[in-house]
Amino acid sequence: MNPEHVKPRTIRGAVITVSSSRTKETDKSGETIIRLLEQADIHISHYSIVPDTIPAIRNEAIKAGAAAECIILSGGTGLTHDDCTIEAITPLLDKKIDGFGELFRLLSYQQIGSAAMLSRALAGIWGGKAIFCIPGSTGAVELATSKLILPEIAHILTHANK
Repeated sequence: MNPEHVKPRTIRGAVITVSSSRTKETDKSGETIIRLLEQADIHISHYSIVPDTIPAIRNEAIKAGAAAECIILSGGTGLTHDDCTIEAITPLLDKKIDGFGELFRLLSYQQIGSAAMLSRALAGIWGGKAIFCIPGSTGAVELATSKLILPEIAHILTHANK
């Protein structure tokens, strides 16, 4: 990779769990994301759990954006009537990173088969920050964070801030 494509930087992370039932004590997915980011020397500057409503998700994303360059939302990406993370975040995006969702579903397919098509994983750029919306299962957050987000976050942020 061309060194001009990845500028060294300190990255602050934000983790938002979208759930009407999880607490900080039961949020294993949020805990997994935080652990993986910290292992990659990304300081967690924001962590919260919000209910499955568009205003709550969007307001929390805006708060997270004031504190971090890498924002990961887990949960609320499915097909049920209350899954609205994608609807909350899409209007904020300056650009979508279509390949993120495509690659996430491909990797998920290799693990869980055709049920991977139910995932509406999404990533994009918003005000020079990277924002990722991923399913809330611990397997999904482990996959997305370790295989897709961490290997490319510095690259994404370099391009998002040119």
